[in-house]
Amino acid sequence: MYFASVLMLTLVLPLGSAYAEHELVRESLPWMLVVGKWWAFWAGGVRLLIAGARQQVQPRFTSQTIFGIESDDPLPFIRELGMANCAMGVLGITAAFVPAFVLPAAIVTGLYYLQAGIGHVRHGGRNLQRNVAMVSDLTVAAALLGYVGWAAASYL
Repeated sequence: MYFASVLMLTLVLPLGSAYAEHELVRESLPWMLVVGKWWAFWAGGVRLLIAGARQQVQPRFTSQTIFGIESDDPLPFIRELGMANCAMGVLGITAAFVPAFVLPAAIVTGLYYLQAGIGHVRHGGRNLQRNVAMVSDLTVAAALLGYVGWAAASYL
């Protein structure tokens, strides 16, 4: 279930939504704007909101499955991480409905995913779940921060 949800929320749904809006709805929005909007919504919004809720309710999943920590010591920190993820998730979801929120959501969640991905890269002895988290985090960071770069360049 973890792998399927990560694949859906970080690749399939953002690409499908961007394609649907850009090609099927035939809106005149630039492709990168549509990409930023839907990656902010699905990966920066829905994925982080779901992860944050799970981290608050079942913090052991993150500590044991992703980080390989058997102790209960990190559980309060995992719950706090869940609160931050929920807050970012709400911003990302709102970006689909409030165009002015797309850039802030992409900046915040893109930087978060970049730093999380780098953290996974630096960790030796990764398990399969952590490798999936690392690759998906860096993929989402590239999409969101690519949009941020495009948006910044279009303001110049």
